[in-house]
Amino acid sequence: MELLEHQAEFIESNFIHTGIVGGFRSGKSQAGAIKTCLKKLAYPGIDVAYYLPTYGLIKDIAYPKFEKLLSDFGVQYVLNKTDHEFITQFGKIILRSMDNPDTIIGYEVGYSLIDEADILSTTHMKDVFIKVVARLSVPLPDGASNSLDFVSTPEGFKFLYDFFVKNPHENKKLIKAQTKNNPFISESYISTLMMSYTEEQLEAYLNGEFVNLTSGTVYRNFNRVANHSNRTIQSNDILHIGMDFNITKMNAVVHVIDGTKKTAVAEIVNAYDTPEMCGLIKEKFPNHSIVIYPDASGDNRKSSGKSDIQILKDNKFVVRKLSKNPFVKDRVNAVNIGFKPAKGEPTYYVNTNTCPVYTEALEQQAYKNGEPDKTTGFDHINEAGGYFAYYQTNKVQGSWGTSKLA
Repeated sequence: MELLEHQAEFIESNFIHTGIVGGFRSGKSQAGAIKTCLKKLAYPGIDVAYYLPTYGLIKDIAYPKFEKLLSDFGVQYVLNKTDHEFITQFGKIILRSMDNPDTIIGYEVGYSLIDEADILSTTHMKDVFIKVVARLSVPLPDGASNSLDFVSTPEGFKFLYDFFVKNPHENKKLIKAQTKNNPFISESYISTLMMSYTEEQLEAYLNGEFVNLTSGTVYRNFNRVANHSNRTIQSNDILHIGMDFNITKMNAVVHVIDGTKKTAVAEIVNAYDTPEMCGLIKEKFPNHSIVIYPDASGDNRKSSGKSDIQILKDNKFVVRKLSKNPFVKDRVNAVNIGFKPAKGEPTYYVNTNTCPVYTEALEQQAYKNGEPDKTTGFDHINEAGGYFAYYQTNKVQGSWGTSKLA
């Protein structure tokens, strides 16, 4: 099996904790899966565990990766999708989600690997770490140490920075991997990333460096002068409305699209519920085709006995929604890229005269404990605009986020 240099270094490491932090497509997850398989083969009868942030990622990433690797190794297996386990003649590869640390119970393993540790908040990841270590208790032959390894894209100064950099130890080893070191990706892939991310993000997502991705205001690329547009709603416009669901605080940002240029041209703030929001849209924009980009949680929330998404459809609006909401960082990134891409002209503008609340929220929402602050009320309308921006970014540039378009 042909390995990249950093993959081989990671797989051969016998440190109690070895980590790869690397750029996108640097081969870090492949290295993690290979090492997990090799540990399983090295310790017949002893189970191993592989962790990802959500079960959606386990199904989309881990299932096909382990199926191919086990087949390449000539290992017969049965995939139990109910329990998320690969059952082999050598024992189990147990796949678990980290979304709820309290569910990491009921099994014991001899080796564990955590993939995309920095997707989670530092506090959440610390809880996961404690639970994962508690499962890592099966003695290994010849007195070998139980190991817990990590592979991840760095997401600022979060868990992996604290664990490997701030608190180094003789039993820890950190390996960094750059996207460009993978000869199996095209130059156009890197060029696309360079057009889509800020300089700080490129340091993390191409070079695997720990950089501050959450300093200052959340929408730091927004400038009310540079991103202002005098565009207003015209009679033949199709209106594209990002929408956030909150009882008494429903918000919507109305956009028009001109080629690659998207402009926020109106806003509706603090509607009571979904039926009222629908009524306001029909009242304010009676002669326009309406496309809604809603908070995906509206499939679960109910107003007047129906899901919020169903109410939108009953009002004859076109609904374009994600199967689940994107990670916050991906939604925020879609907005920031639109306001100021690394290369080229902005693609996202705001009529600051007709969208005063949205403008203020974009300027003032700050980070708190590494996450966008939700205590000021700015989050509601920013999320509404962000759902539209994220959907459009995925539609135009390809799915670089984790959610799939419905």
